[in-house]
Amino acid sequence: MAGNLQLNAEGRLKHFLTIEGLSRELLIEILDTAESFLSMSQHQVQKVPILRGKTIVNLFFENSTRTRTTFELAAQRLSADVVTMNIATSATSKGESLLDTIRNLEAMRVDMFVVRHAISGAAHFIAQHTSPNLSVINAGDGQHAHPTQAMLDMFTIRQLKKDFSQLKVAIVGDILHSRVARSQIQALNILGAAQVRVIAPKTLLPAYVEKLGVTPFHNMEQGLDDIDVIIMLRLQKERMNSALLPSESEYFKCFGLTEKKLKLAKPDVMVMHPGPINRGVEIESSVADGAHSVILQQVNNGIAVRMAIMTMAMQAQNGGHSYEQH
Repeated sequence: MAGNLQLNAEGRLKHFLTIEGLSRELLIEILDTAESFLSMSQHQVQKVPILRGKTIVNLFFENSTRTRTTFELAAQRLSADVVTMNIATSATSKGESLLDTIRNLEAMRVDMFVVRHAISGAAHFIAQHTSPNLSVINAGDGQHAHPTQAMLDMFTIRQLKKDFSQLKVAIVGDILHSRVARSQIQALNILGAAQVRVIAPKTLLPAYVEKLGVTPFHNMEQGLDDIDVIIMLRLQKERMNSALLPSESEYFKCFGLTEKKLKLAKPDVMVMHPGPINRGVEIESSVADGAHSVILQQVNNGIAVRMAIMTMAMQAQNGGHSYEQH
């Protein structure tokens, strides 16, 4: 159902709500399109007219400086008009329903919503209730999905490792509550990674986690053995107060990534983190800033990947025609 909702009649990407249900070919098309935008920016071309005349509304019901900023920059570099709504001071905080907000914005002839919401399924709900000529991009919903983050992570992995079929990837941390982890696991499996491991205490793993297509580990020593890519997840402070974990220092001792633990992985291992980082909780500063880290590269790649997804969605709405000037 989710996969069908995202595609138009020709099977092109109309909405981007979740990785689940998408084909390998479509994910590779996103990566290849992002590659062209990245190479363009490296040639000092900062702006293209692909989405000139289009209006994109960022609907952020949840704070996120980095994700919001990269979406804004991506839209601006495609020459779109961008409106970012501060939901805390908007009509929704005065009791206006989500659907009323959407209907009012639709009446202003906008072309795309980028939605971040604390409730799982919010982006799907909006996509189901918007007019047919409008695209919805999920910028993170509850504990469900964060598909653009997963794709920028896949893009960063491909830059350095090329072939997914040879890769062993370990995702470390709060798998249970992480929308990023869910989307990463789906993307890695669709792209054919050799093995996806999750490393976490039992309290931070979903029940029947193997059904997600991963191999679970409860200690770093076993889990990091022979690993090509390590993805560290942010540990939210509220998990400490909910009896799921004893303390930050205890968590760091067992599951924090240190230089010593890094030596358990392959010599050319790459270290990733979707951010923001809790230094000294998930990861040692010397590792976050070290030679194996690609954390800042991930942020840079986020703009090109989001440009690619916005372009593909708008082209699907436009019947597959490119907006580029000839």
